[in-house]
Amino acid sequence: MKKLLVATGGGDCPGLNAVIRGIVKRAKKSKEWGVYGSMEAFNGIFTDPLRIVKLTGKKTAGIHIKGGTILKTTNKADPLHYPVKDENGNIQLVDKTKMFVDRIKDLGFDAVINIGGDGSQKISKAFFDHGLPVVGVPKTIDNDLSATDMTFGFQTAVQIATDSFDKLVTTAESHHRVMIMEVMGRDAGWIAIHTAIAGGAEICLIPEIPYDIEKLVQKIESRYEKGRGFVCIVIAEGAKPKAGSIVARQGEEGSRHVRLGGVAFQLSQQLKDAGVRAEIRETVLGHTQRGGTPTAFDRVLASLFGVKAFEMVMEGDFGKMVAFKNNSFISVPLEEATRNYNHVGVDSFIVRGAKGLGITFGD
Repeated sequence: MKKLLVATGGGDCPGLNAVIRGIVKRAKKSKEWGVYGSMEAFNGIFTDPLRIVKLTGKKTAGIHIKGGTILKTTNKADPLHYPVKDENGNIQLVDKTKMFVDRIKDLGFDAVINIGGDGSQKISKAFFDHGLPVVGVPKTIDNDLSATDMTFGFQTAVQIATDSFDKLVTTAESHHRVMIMEVMGRDAGWIAIHTAIAGGAEICLIPEIPYDIEKLVQKIESRYEKGRGFVCIVIAEGAKPKAGSIVARQGEEGSRHVRLGGVAFQLSQQLKDAGVRAEIRETVLGHTQRGGTPTAFDRVLASLFGVKAFEMVMEGDFGKMVAFKNNSFISVPLEEATRNYNHVGVDSFIVRGAKGLGITFGD
């Protein structure tokens, strides 16, 4: 029987378990493949003892309704930039791709399905370039992969953010306050703009449109002058003013990513310094957006991604990623999948439509 290795890497995301279940259920019908999971991305293949689990129907039964991933995950074991301590104890990032590929082959695996976002799919491409049969599955709450119309986890994150925003609106109105809610998204404003439209925000700040603080002050003052008495703002963690930079700090040891967060408090102080007299409160949703039960949409999308990914394995359609395009499930080359980052278009209809609804971006 052939052996398939499945891994989940990068940040956790609602729907990961649904993909795993979809792969296992489809593989069971084929009767030719055994499915195994590497714990914590590909870390599981280098531990002693190995942390590789057989993914059976019993083990994956009912997991599609659960958040997180039964295989666990990490963003600190990128084979392209693997953290290694030098003789002085300093961390150096070294390309260990060939070592990982050789290890997977030595363990007898015939193919790999790698579930992850932009960084994970770059790893998939590197593995494939080194001769490993790989299929990628797009995962990210940020919706920042351009080769697919939608990534699973995104809709759940938007629903969580919108539910939270709705609760802030009532307390903002009761206290005549300015409420600032910070959401995730890194360099893409998809969660923020969808939440702003769904929740009826007055102001939405995204990484793609640097904001002018004076224009935000004008919007806020106009609301109070009309007697409306409250303002609700959605701000993406990667948003920045026209005269300034994003709020970030060094990531954890072994991770290439800087840690974003805190922009809500920066904006609050900027508004106060610019003369806003209303009381301002800040809410940072943080990792609540990544957790919990996936929505029905994300369960369906993730489950069908899993089925499609395994069928690509059976067909030998390697070096590609599953994608959802024009309401169809297709495969796209990994090179195409990782070529362009999926930013919110400044002149896109979603931005123009949001402005048509009266939402200010500060530009």
